[in-house]
Amino acid sequence: MNTLLLSIIIGLIAGTIDIIPMIIQKLPRYSTVAAFLFFFFISIIIFHSDIPYLAWWLQGGIISIAMMSPVLIHVGATDRKPIPIIIANTIVLGTLIGVAKYFLS
Repeated sequence: MNTLLLSIIIGLIAGTIDIIPMIIQKLPRYSTVAAFLFFFFISIIIFHSDIPYLAWWLQGGIISIAMMSPVLIHVGATDRKPIPIIIANTIVLGTLIGVAKYFLS
């Protein structure tokens, strides 16, 4: 399977996994769409990047938390309560995307 197509499919899955709790909690639509798009695009970035001297299973988590850091700063300026949840979701889903890259590519 084409790497781009595989990364798009994984991104759709990861984005859906992330937004299901947001939909259940009835969070604002713009937040839900933003979270979905983040994981959709981060999967493409993870699939097409390779960080030398870094274990394959760490790459997805590190790339995703690095890309999420500006959002964390922005959210933390107004409300610090959701930051640990955002960090946990980002690291777990980013790592799972990296694992999918390793085993499916």
